Amino acid sequence: MGRQSPYPEEFRRDAVALYRAGGGKRTYAAVAAELGITGETLRTWVRKDTGANGSAVRGGSGPESQADELARLRAENARLLRAEKEWQLEREILRRAAAYFAREVK
Repeated sequence: MGRQSPYPEEFRRDAVALYRAGGGKRTYAAVAAELGITGETLRTWVRKDTGANGSAVRGGSGPESQADELARLRAENARLLRAEKEWQLEREILRRAAAYFAREVK
């Protein structure tokens, strides 16, 4: 018995769907970097999902199913929310730095 993954099942499914939505044009590492995981982790999830489903959905041969689109959009939404939080933190740091230096100039 291995250790339990720190990532919820829904996140893993969304990550796999996001990778597959790229139609093979994006690398594991590129998609994984957006999600804050390693490329090897994503590759393992895609491999396991391919084994469970019996075939891979690669190359964008058909239209994206609603479930795949929903998973892709959820993963993208999570990525954008994380980016927004990072930007808010950066803005707060810059605001405080500007206030500090403004006091120093007076």
